[in-house]
Amino acid sequence: MKIKICGLHPARDVQLCIDLRVDFLGFVFYAKSPRNVDLKEIKKLKTYKKLNSQFVAVTVNPSNEFIKSVVLENFDYIQLHGSETKERVNEIKSTGLKIIKAIKISDEKDIDYYKKYKNADIILFDTPGMEKSIKFPKELISKLPKGERYALAGSISENNIENIKNLGVTFCDLSSNLETIGEIGYKDHQKIKKFINKVNEIEN
Repeated sequence: MKIKICGLHPARDVQLCIDLRVDFLGFVFYAKSPRNVDLKEIKKLKTYKKLNSQFVAVTVNPSNEFIKSVVLENFDYIQLHGSETKERVNEIKSTGLKIIKAIKISDEKDIDYYKKYKNADIILFDTPGMEKSIKFPKELISKLPKGERYALAGSISENNIENIKNLGVTFCDLSSNLETIGEIGYKDHQKIKKFINKVNEIEN
């Protein structure tokens, strides 16, 4: 199973995630988010040996200037959470970045929306709550396309990851359930370790 952990701090959380072989490390660039990364912290990312981990810039309708000055220099993927069209995805992809396109799912009819983004490298199915950790309805999970190109976000935790895997999901994205209770944006390293241990346990 592939794992992406989002809302990480460049100085505090990265080495732990690399050591635990987390596949994708996400950093939020959205001013309204409590997990928004200070641009001054970004240079720290260049000091890590990433091994098999990939760095992801999580954005909402990013400008060309932001992509050029911040993302291209420091990240392997850009995650798009805004109203980007498939043409805009092609435009961003032409810079050499790999694309994760987030699709918000409220009900079954929303699922087919992903078909507009065949040019994205990864499709992330998310709940409308985005960072608010709304649970993804079980009956909809079973209807999602499966495979390593398709990721699921929405209230995933150590407690339900086995059930989610049993529904055929092979790629999960977590954020708030790995944080210290009452401290939005502050990752709890023990929770991260326990979650990855649980994934390794159910995989073996």
